[in-house]
Amino acid sequence: MPTAPAPQTTDELYQALQENDRRSYGRIRTVTAEELVDAAERFAEPVPLVHALLELQEAYTYGSEPRKSPVVFARLLTLFDEQPDIFDERLRHMLFWRFKWVANALLALPEIPLTSLRQWLSEMRDRYEKAGLGLQPYYGQAYQLAAHLGEDTTLAYELWAGRARTRLSDCEACETCERALYHLGAGDDERALRTWEPVLAGKESCQEEPARSVSHALLPLLRTGRSDRARELHLAGYRGCRRNPSMSQEVGRHLEFCALTGNEARGLELLAENRSLFDEVDSPLDLLGFLTGVEVLLQRVESLGHGELPAAGYAGRTWTVAGLRAEVRGRADDLAARFDARNGTTAHTDRRRARLDRAPLLDALELTLRPRSLDDVAPATPVVTPAARTAAAVPDSLPELILRARELGEQGHPDAQACWARLRTLVAARDYVHPDDPAVGPLVRLRADLLADEASRAGERDEYAHAVALHEEAAALYDDAGEPGDAALARACALLAAAEIPAEAAEAAEAPDGAEAKTAALTAAHASIARLHEATPGLAPYQEARLLRLRATTLGLRLQTSGREEHVAPVLAEVETLHAFATRHDLVGQISGALLLRAGTYAISGDLPAAVTEIDALLDRLKAQGPAWHLPRTLRLRGRIQLGLQDAPAAYADLTEALRLAADWPAETDDPARLHGDLAEACMRLGRPDEALRHLTRSAELLLRRGSRTDAFCAYSDAARLTLDLGRVEDCIALLDSLLAEPDVVAGEQDDRLVAQLRLTRARALHAGEDLRAATAEFVALAAESAGWDDDPGSHAMIAAETAVLLGESGEFGRAREAADQALAAHARDPRYEQLSNCLRELARLQAQQQGPDGLAGALAFLADADRIADEARAAEYQAHGRSLDTALAYEHGRVNAYAGEYEAALASLEKALALLGEPGRDDDRAGEWAECVRLAGAVEGIYLERPAPALTRLDAAVSHLTAVGHTEEAEPLISLTARLRDEE
Repeated sequence: MPTAPAPQTTDELYQALQENDRRSYGRIRTVTAEELVDAAERFAEPVPLVHALLELQEAYTYGSEPRKSPVVFARLLTLFDEQPDIFDERLRHMLFWRFKWVANALLALPEIPLTSLRQWLSEMRDRYEKAGLGLQPYYGQAYQLAAHLGEDTTLAYELWAGRARTRLSDCEACETCERALYHLGAGDDERALRTWEPVLAGKESCQEEPARSVSHALLPLLRTGRSDRARELHLAGYRGCRRNPSMSQEVGRHLEFCALTGNEARGLELLAENRSLFDEVDSPLDLLGFLTGVEVLLQRVESLGHGELPAAGYAGRTWTVAGLRAEVRGRADDLAARFDARNGTTAHTDRRRARLDRAPLLDALELTLRPRSLDDVAPATPVVTPAARTAAAVPDSLPELILRARELGEQGHPDAQACWARLRTLVAARDYVHPDDPAVGPLVRLRADLLADEASRAGERDEYAHAVALHEEAAALYDDAGEPGDAALARACALLAAAEIPAEAAEAAEAPDGAEAKTAALTAAHASIARLHEATPGLAPYQEARLLRLRATTLGLRLQTSGREEHVAPVLAEVETLHAFATRHDLVGQISGALLLRAGTYAISGDLPAAVTEIDALLDRLKAQGPAWHLPRTLRLRGRIQLGLQDAPAAYADLTEALRLAADWPAETDDPARLHGDLAEACMRLGRPDEALRHLTRSAELLLRRGSRTDAFCAYSDAARLTLDLGRVEDCIALLDSLLAEPDVVAGEQDDRLVAQLRLTRARALHAGEDLRAATAEFVALAAESAGWDDDPGSHAMIAAETAVLLGESGEFGRAREAADQALAAHARDPRYEQLSNCLRELARLQAQQQGPDGLAGALAFLADADRIADEARAAEYQAHGRSLDTALAYEHGRVNAYAGEYEAALASLEKALALLGEPGRDDDRAGEWAECVRLAGAVEGIYLERPAPALTRLDAAVSHLTAVGHTEEAEPLISLTARLRDEE
């Protein structure tokens, strides 16, 4: 089925060819090119057919279909031989250039005899000589054939490299790579890297470079001790070749790099991202290189004892690492043998063996902000966090173990978790025999204990509905066991967990009364818990204290949700009751719990000094009397309070100490993920963003390991934005690529707005990394998706606005206008004055700058929209966070008119901007903006309107004023312009 209607005229054909040329290489571009050749054949003119065939050969070449490229070129050569006059200078140049493409295509096919390869090179030489063309490109191909065969390349290299370049020589970047590979083959890593430097530094590039050179340079960089440079180039270089069939060998070398630097888990992740290459690569030579890189990775993973891990391989079945490695080895061995048979050497088998025999070059090289081990990608198992403190030994005797678990549970001691975990395993065994011991009680009670522990852990993961079900099931079993106090506790816990469920539903629906619903639910839960408490006689002191703690906690959560002043006193009253009861019965854990609740209540109510006083006293008590496991959470609360008091150094000290102490206890006790998140905030306030980034990524990693995936993605999203702010573009992109490849993201199971935020940050990073094409494509897709966010038109307005600017940077002002109109429509529903004004002004500047007078009408239309935005903002009494919308708009009118050659209008607009700004004072942060307006006005007046005298008067006065008020740096551009105008007088 055709991908688009067939062109009916040659003009339509040329337009379709241009549109196809903008597509990425791949199946869609190739199929379209084939259809356009069919369409071109229907016209009587041969020139359109030549253009269509050239486009088709390019699609085959860069789409990794070497078998088809020579066939197309044969048609072009026949047309040239029969009708040479239809080939103008440009078409003739392209034709002779592509002799090299055919040589490379034939080289990549083991079924092509060696004699045919040599015959083609002879044909190329004869054609070049007949056309009067230099032979350096021919000798380049002869050298590449010698290198492919594994012959002594010394003479072939000198015959090529010693000749002067011609117009038909490969680009400088490609030739640089070939020279470097020659030195690399000779074992001279240092000389190879020196040769590569212009390409690796981005000074030379082409369609394949620097991605090809980067992939070859990675291991030499490691061998010469330049691991940081290798890491940097891996991130940037991999992005340039991933999922590209024509660069599958490069992908294979990046997989090998991961395998040899302790990044096997990342290697498997990249393999999954490139799974399509197994079936899309039609070039046997490219496939051999790719499969060998894959095998290096799989061999390493299997050698580390992870052969049963899942791996992404050929379509149609699931693979393990070991199974895929065996399949890949067989196919790659066969390909190497076929090339060697054709070539009459063992070069390809030997090269393959050398790659497979390489030992790891580094035990560990942190490549991304999300380093993972093979254990992290293995099937989920409980995460055990090593603790510095030696936990109490779990009793071997089953009765002792049960009694110890209950004793520790009554104290709230973290070591109870290890006991319950051991009991859960024992009870699940088929041969479990419950002890006949009155002190232990019946099996039904133990099952209730285990359910209650499981319910508590579900609640800690915010799985409230599951927690409710487990607590209620535990309560029923406690009733059966004749334990009414424990049954009451389980039901009270279920009531509190159930109160969280309405809020959860309200947040999911983003209902405006979500907070009210949760407040009402918590009020009802407190009343129910109080009635349950009063209706349950004979409670043991620890049970009564826990019920009192639940009552106080419920009211504390209500205060946190509502923020109402009238909700403060009831919390403090319940806390006082708990504290008095715990003190009377010497329940040290509940005493500190009550004091911590009191301090938290003061903090939530805004009385931070009182909160600090309370928490200082509590810390003194904990250090003297314990319990020690309450210290980390108490220090964390004090750290949070210090952040509220704007005392970042004190907060950092408390949070760091809390994190140190938390290492002594199980992770569930003190939530180190939250501690790392808090420390990230403290570091940002201290101006230490790199340290903040480390804490953010650690927080995200811990959240992910415990199954809190949404919270983890939020933390990673913050980390990605910070990374971008720090200018670490490739780190940002690599992190986001890894997250967006997660199975639940790919399957659409993760929150769509959160995923959109990740993609938006990635698009901005691509833009910052100057990958305008990829950034624009992502922004366009996001703008289309966000158009359906009826509940959040403001976000759509901002995304559409950014999309419009990128389209403008690409010169697509028709599409930019459409995107800007979408942004304006969304802005009408949820105003974004400053963002829209910035967008429209930038679009006007881009169109005037790129199109000159021809773009003035479109640019002025953008500015007219910006004028309306400014009027709306003024009417709404909106205060811009950055530049004044009116002054910025006046300046942009001046700049746009100047680009279009309308200098009088430009000067008038700049005069208006200067009048709006007024002369800056000594501490005026608008001095730079004012100086820029003066500079542009001076340039327009003195240079373009050729009125230097008034321009110099303006500039001299501005320089004097800026100097007088201390803005000497802002005056420097004006001084330079003044000197230029005086020189030209």
